[in-house]
Amino acid sequence: MTDFTIFYTDDDEDDLCIFADAVESIPHNIKLQTYSGGQNFLNAIYDPPATPYVVFLDLNMPGKNGFDVLEELRNSDYKKDIPVVIYSTSSEPGIIEKCRKLGANCFITKPVLMNDIIKSIEHAMQIDWEKFIPNQSNFVFKY
Repeated sequence: MTDFTIFYTDDDEDDLCIFADAVESIPHNIKLQTYSGGQNFLNAIYDPPATPYVVFLDLNMPGKNGFDVLEELRNSDYKKDIPVVIYSTSSEPGIIEKCRKLGANCFITKPVLMNDIIKSIEHAMQIDWEKFIPNQSNFVFKY
């Protein structure tokens, strides 16, 4: 791994802080930018030169939720290729399939244990997103 920038969007301040702690414990140069809510993220992503290696996106947020953000990104000529990892408390098959159909690259159910959070982040950092093709067998990451 070299230098990476991760964007993480969630409306839960505790989740943002826990994710930031996990990133700090990973022994690689990772720049983390966090956003509270979907609209704040969209405002940042369209303000060049914001191009993260990967975006972690919560689904359940007030205002623009994760589905809205994902759909807007995938319909954008400018940012449609940015890898998006849905990072949600849900593990419902219908929600997972909806995310895949909307163009998410990966789905991770939010872990409870710090070690599993770190594994999830490291997993996303190890993927060559330019070559990765999500399908039903590799879309959901199990830590």
